[in-house]
Amino acid sequence: MVRSLTVHSLVDALVDSLRERILTSDIQAGAPLTEMEVARDYDVARPTARTAIERLVAAGLLHRGAHKSARVPVLGIAEIRDMYFARGCLEAETLRRLAATRAVPDAARDAVGELASVTDSGSLPALVEPDIRFHRELVDALASPRLSRLHLAVMGEMRLCMAQVQAHRLLRPEEIVAEHELILERVAAGDGEGAAAAGVAHLDRACTELTHHLDQPSGADR
Repeated sequence: MVRSLTVHSLVDALVDSLRERILTSDIQAGAPLTEMEVARDYDVARPTARTAIERLVAAGLLHRGAHKSARVPVLGIAEIRDMYFARGCLEAETLRRLAATRAVPDAARDAVGELASVTDSGSLPALVEPDIRFHRELVDALASPRLSRLHLAVMGEMRLCMAQVQAHRLLRPEEIVAEHELILERVAAGDGEGAAAAGVAHLDRACTELTHHLDQPSGADR
């Protein structure tokens, strides 16, 4: 079967399609994704397939070992907890510093509004991308290129975790919106420790729900 693409740029469209297939587990964790397979499935040239795969590797949605095919990472519970821990350290300090000047980025508010407009029946990218953008805008507001790069690297892998949280309906969009709004309220109030605590609690709850779900013998949805 030749898959169809909505073309804005061919590589962008291919990346978007592969990203959604990874996030929805149509491409399974641990499965190899080769240039030949992508070129065949989408009827594109191998250099186009190679570029799309490399962009997904750079984004953390695929991993590639030396001289090996790219694969969707298989994330264990310890790795998931470590990712949430690392992210929490970065974001907690970000929130403390934003609260010191009561700086609430407009783009972060916009991301919350976009997420609030999405229902449970929305596509995974529609649920995950505004959530990611909310946190990215907070970090980027500190205008530290190095901190932004560190956070971007963590969030690449985090997409897989956040997609699983949404795919299994472990947190509803309205719950995420409420937690995001609380974070912004505390930043606007100048409550640095309160903002940091709200941010860490938000991440801890998602981590707990996801690891509990994955630790069940059947992994079945509730």
